[in-house]
Amino acid sequence: MTWNPRNVVLAGYGGTARFQQNGTLKFIPYHQLFKRITHVEVENYGGFDGYANRDSLKYKSIYGLENIPTLYRGTLRRAGFCKAWDALVQLGLTDDSFQIENPQKQTWRSLTASFLEVNNNETIEQALVRYLSLDEEVMSKLNWLGIFEEDSIGITEGTPAVALQKLIEKKWKLDEGDKDMIVMWHRFYYTQNNQRFQLQSSLITIGDDPVYTAMSKTVGLPMAIAAKMILSGKMNLTGVHLPVIPEIYEPILNELEELDIRFVEKTEAINH
Repeated sequence: MTWNPRNVVLAGYGGTARFQQNGTLKFIPYHQLFKRITHVEVENYGGFDGYANRDSLKYKSIYGLENIPTLYRGTLRRAGFCKAWDALVQLGLTDDSFQIENPQKQTWRSLTASFLEVNNNETIEQALVRYLSLDEEVMSKLNWLGIFEEDSIGITEGTPAVALQKLIEKKWKLDEGDKDMIVMWHRFYYTQNNQRFQLQSSLITIGDDPVYTAMSKTVGLPMAIAAKMILSGKMNLTGVHLPVIPEIYEPILNELEELDIRFVEKTEAINH
């Protein structure tokens, strides 16, 4: 994992997601967030699941899109992730609202069992499948994660979300030879000369190794380029600014292209 693990565990936990669809305000509460997904195919890189990310509407004014009928901002995960993560949400392992009692005595199997009603002659795994109607693919992911193991949850105090964070930090660690991948994908619909078009813009960056990751490149390089511009007198803005001003983003994007970090655009006419 190359991003803040606590943010991953608590994604969507802070409140209801908001977006706009065909001029109508839409909401998705946390307990439904990972069920309401949009499948996205990125050319040459396969399928992803997108789920709504917080408040999409605050970007209307930032990007000058006040009159746009549909605006949806989301987070992409590999296809299949959201279905498995939803099981953790529904079970309660992402809950950050209460402290686990006697965590030093808890194993992952006992903690998982504490959220379930287990019938006679039924295993914890069978109880979870029955409770959430899980398929083999999801159960395979949960087994791999380790929530049925007799291993200690590894914390002396904290919430289920804290314990889960500890677990995924261990399981999702990049090993030698592993590489992370950053995917940004945008889709715009527009009409020109009575013809409707779809524009897709995507950016894919793959890390070099567990140290020089795609996340470190896409976060660190724009900041470094901006700092260099300020120090060399090529940026004369003062104060704090969002990077939506051409004087900021145009030279940064140009230099990022030289570092092989670029957006690829594809436009198609829609015939229906």
